[in-house]
Amino acid sequence: MFDPALIARATSLLATLRAAGLHVATAESCTGGLIAGLLTEIAGASDVVDRGFVTYSNEAKSELLGVPAILIATFGAVSRDVAIAMAEGACARTRQGSGGSIAVAVTGVAGPGGGTPLKPVGLVHIAVARSGQPTRHRACHFGDIGRSQIRLATIAAALDLLVEGNCE
Repeated sequence: MFDPALIARATSLLATLRAAGLHVATAESCTGGLIAGLLTEIAGASDVVDRGFVTYSNEAKSELLGVPAILIATFGAVSRDVAIAMAEGACARTRQGSGGSIAVAVTGVAGPGGGTPLKPVGLVHIAVARSGQPTRHRACHFGDIGRSQIRLATIAAALDLLVEGNCE
């Protein structure tokens, strides 16, 4: 189902998280659960992967992750502020391992429509929250490369940010 190189990266990430004693959660909008799907494609992931939230609607972001509705109204669902709130909400709702918890959140415009001049197709905000550490954020501008390619590029970038968030 997933590219072997992506599986290898996810396998390595899970081993790193396992060694650090971390439990991981995902909070996904534009990827619709694909990051959690990738992680759980790997046998033995259940000792590291705690939960996944697919929060496609604004209501789900607020109800499941505690993202304040005013934050969404002010900045929009595709924003740095909402991605950070999603990651922090998921992290707070994740079972703590001996090393704590870590969560990745993604929200973006996968297209083909829905883009605006300020938030074009291909813009994705990714955030990683780890208990006891500052939340990391990255804005990715993938361009209008097609819905599937944007979602796959988002998965790869989310893995990168998770690795970086675990290294401190």
